[in-house]
Amino acid sequence: MAELAKAVVEKKQVPDIIVNNAGTINKNNKTWCVPAEEFDTVVDTNIKGTANVLRHFIPLMIEKKHGIIVNLSSGWGRSAAAEVAPYCASKWAIEGLTRSLAKELPPGLAAIALSPGVVNTDMLNSCFGSSAALYQSTEQW
Repeated sequence: MAELAKAVVEKKQVPDIIVNNAGTINKNNKTWCVPAEEFDTVVDTNIKGTANVLRHFIPLMIEKKHGIIVNLSSGWGRSAAAEVAPYCASKWAIEGLTRSLAKELPPGLAAIALSPGVVNTDMLNSCFGSSAALYQSTEQW
């Protein structure tokens, strides 16, 4: 991420908007049965990945004096469900991170957490199985 930020600075092309959309989910499992490595992958991708983008690009946006940060969350960032506790916890973290960030940013910058709703993706299929087909596809969204 540092190299990407450096390349952006060298080209003098600071983004007006950042959309943090990377995410992963654990395999359905009771919290105490989720392997540590799998839990870490969810945290590393969903929380630390977002924080790394922010760490490298917000200083550039502050210098430019404007920008919008959109961190993708989930309905499970405001609720909970059985067997996806690591994912829920990571999205609760995104909600808190984003709200705190919004309070820290100077005038001209803003941060929001966006929950796009339930969309039929490979990730949804991994936890909903065949019932994922009941939800709109990415093309419909």
